[in-house]
Amino acid sequence: MNKLDQNTVVPGALPLNDREFKLFRDLIFLKSGINLHDGKKELLRTRLGSRIRSKGLPSFASYYDLVRRDKTGVELMGVLDAISTNITSFFREINHFNFLNEVAIPQIVDRKAKSGDNSIRFWSAGCSSGEEPYSLAFTLLEHKKISRSFEIKVLATDISLEMLERASTGVYSEEKLVSVSKDIKRDYFQKGSGDNAGMYRVKPEVRQIIYFKRFNLMMNIFPFKHKFDCIFCRNVMIYFDKPTQETLVNKYYQSLGPGGYLLIGHSESLTGVNHNFKYVRPTIYQKPL
Repeated sequence: MNKLDQNTVVPGALPLNDREFKLFRDLIFLKSGINLHDGKKELLRTRLGSRIRSKGLPSFASYYDLVRRDKTGVELMGVLDAISTNITSFFREINHFNFLNEVAIPQIVDRKAKSGDNSIRFWSAGCSSGEEPYSLAFTLLEHKKISRSFEIKVLATDISLEMLERASTGVYSEEKLVSVSKDIKRDYFQKGSGDNAGMYRVKPEVRQIIYFKRFNLMMNIFPFKHKFDCIFCRNVMIYFDKPTQETLVNKYYQSLGPGGYLLIGHSESLTGVNHNFKYVRPTIYQKPL
């Protein structure tokens, strides 16, 4: 069977012409920094098509007009939710968590002890359905150098309200926990029963240290009062062009305290991006002390 190319329209599907695609592509880039190249035309058509039909609209152009007229921003958020790819898992890219355990967290704790600061702040930027910020919380709670006197805070942000709502519940199927150790599953999850059999919920003591918030990385200035010790921004910048990546990376730099770390996805690189970070190892960068 031949694969469909980007201009193939499935019979009965709503067509998307080049002009309509450009309108949405430009709007999405302006509002989120996500850069949809021509190869994403079919993806956009598929993901927005059902939303357009549910509203009884005849075309992508008419839906675009609705999005632009909507002063509440609800339709725009629906568009951004639809085109976001949310693939994640607990302890994804395990080398990053090994680095936290072996290098980053001991350094952070030692600096905190010298300065008298008992707070540790991590940021999961692009948290999707929550597996990443919960994995960060488990890692911090389990680390032997972090005593109970420390205040642990994990900010978890995403542009998708749908993902944030799902993440904040902390509820996952048993299949989602395949990469979670038996000890962590026992200590930090509640097992469902009855109608909830096969489901697990992160315990309240873990959920209370994570703050889920809708956040657009394209904001001109990040409004954070405190500096972060570590920022995870993984598999987010692959959607951005180089100028957008450069702007974002430098905003991360300003948001980190001295010695803080930025970790990006293994499919990403800062090659060609001007920044002041110190290279530590592939996908790991540090703000100089």
